[in-house]
Amino acid sequence: MHQDVLDLARLQFGLTAAGHFLFVALTLGLGTIVAVLQTRATLTRRPEDDRQVRFWGQLYVINYAVGIVTGLVMEFQFGMAWSGLTHEAGNILGASLAVETLVAFFVESTFLGLWIFGWHRLGRWAHLATIWVVVLTAYLSAYWILVSNGFLNHPVGYGSEDGTLVLTDPAAVLTNPAALLPLVHILAGALLTAGFLMAGISAYHLFRRTAEADFFRRGLRTGVYVAAPALLAAAVSGGLQFAALASFQPMKSAVFGGRAAEVARVQAELTSRFGPGDYIPSEGWTQGGGLVMLISFGLMMYLCFAGVILAAFRKVVLRFRLWHLVLMASVPLPYLAMTGGWVFREAGRQPWVVYGLLRTEDAVSDVSPGTMRLSLTVFATLFLLLAVLNGWLMARHAHRGPDDPGLGRDERAAGDAPPVPAAPLSRY
Repeated sequence: MHQDVLDLARLQFGLTAAGHFLFVALTLGLGTIVAVLQTRATLTRRPEDDRQVRFWGQLYVINYAVGIVTGLVMEFQFGMAWSGLTHEAGNILGASLAVETLVAFFVESTFLGLWIFGWHRLGRWAHLATIWVVVLTAYLSAYWILVSNGFLNHPVGYGSEDGTLVLTDPAAVLTNPAALLPLVHILAGALLTAGFLMAGISAYHLFRRTAEADFFRRGLRTGVYVAAPALLAAAVSGGLQFAALASFQPMKSAVFGGRAAEVARVQAELTSRFGPGDYIPSEGWTQGGGLVMLISFGLMMYLCFAGVILAAFRKVVLRFRLWHLVLMASVPLPYLAMTGGWVFREAGRQPWVVYGLLRTEDAVSDVSPGTMRLSLTVFATLFLLLAVLNGWLMARHAHRGPDDPGLGRDERAAGDAPPVPAAPLSRY
């Protein structure tokens, strides 16, 4: 394997997978909040609750639409750049990836369409059910992806036939702790991301002394009160994953902790099991990714604790402009934490693509360096354009405010729309 091809393939996968994951995280978190907001609106039937659903739901739809395109594009990498992985472990990974595709691109997308176009056409309870189906299938989609990723990090329930991996214990694969613990961590991180985004956008409008002060006061308080418990859940689930590293991937644990003696011991052990080779992952990527995640979490912890107290006071929410600036500046923190955590998780298991079973260099497709450079350029450019487009669309909608968002607008013919009540005559 040409070293340039290996490095370029890893860089391509790292950029596109991390980019797609940022869309997924906001989709999971914001979708959940929108579903809860619509549940409240359905129960209260108050116009102000409905406006909350429509404004934040529009942001959710924008992020979902662009994010699903990045997911489709990323799928091409497995066949183009990682044919060795599909050949060796396709019997195990194929089923979970296929189910995820069915869930995400058929069930989830279908019910999202019903939710988008079902306003004023479906009954209020039926319409509410559609968004909850979207959210729950999104959770299932994340689970099936982590089943595959969990196997890469901690392979269980497999056997070997004719040099390829085969599934022998489906229950072990489906209950792999390397999949279940990250699922809780990611769902909590998704809510944290959505909470910080809601608080930041609301703070922007309150800082500008918007006429919709009450609307964004509620949005800011919702974001803060979602982010705080989500941060605690993410911290607990992340701590449990750190504790499991010593048994799942002792080399990653030793490298991150800077324990040179332990690194040497694990290197000697792996050499005796798998033959001569360098089994030490990049210290820079492993330690750097972990530190970015932990520092971001530390900053968010202080912001969440302070935010829970400050958000309890109406005048502070409306008038504390310094806090508004801090909330606006803190929107990228969950993204930094998730990206750092993903780099730590994936880079730290090198040189394995399936830990202890398949080396990364053996999973790369047999292509030329020129082909790989072209592929990287095309994928990176496309993902950059999609990220810029998503940011521009979301910023445009967020800046515009809640006045008449496209989502939920009643576009029925005038004869089908409910009659408009006549103005009272007593004032004339």
